[in-house]
Amino acid sequence: MADNRVVVVRRGHEPLKGEWSIPGGVLEIGETLRAGAAREALEETGLVVEAGEVLEVLDRIVRDAEGRIQFHYVLVDFLCRPTAGDLRAGGDAEETRWITGSELESFPIADSAAVVLRKGLEKTGNGH
Repeated sequence: MADNRVVVVRRGHEPLKGEWSIPGGVLEIGETLRAGAAREALEETGLVVEAGEVLEVLDRIVRDAEGRIQFHYVLVDFLCRPTAGDLRAGGDAEETRWITGSELESFPIADSAAVVLRKGLEKTGNGH
């Protein structure tokens, strides 16, 4: 989050391939949550970030066509502030973009992600 803007990424791999989302990924063994969030942000966006307070904790359970559980993720979203770097797509992100709070209203992103992004904007005093 910076200057009333948030970073979003278009996923390059499943799950959610081709969809816009919040940067993130899987922890490495022994990695703390904040360190993992910062590493994933750097890999996917090229931005060095400081992972601050927790904005949201939620489960994402993805089922296959027969209704069997295919994936079960526990997502922890942090308020991150960029400290260095230039925005560019990397890792499993095929595209990155800064969007403003007003652009978020009509941006093609899951409602659950939009809620988290709005919370971040409100925490930084940039919500409307």
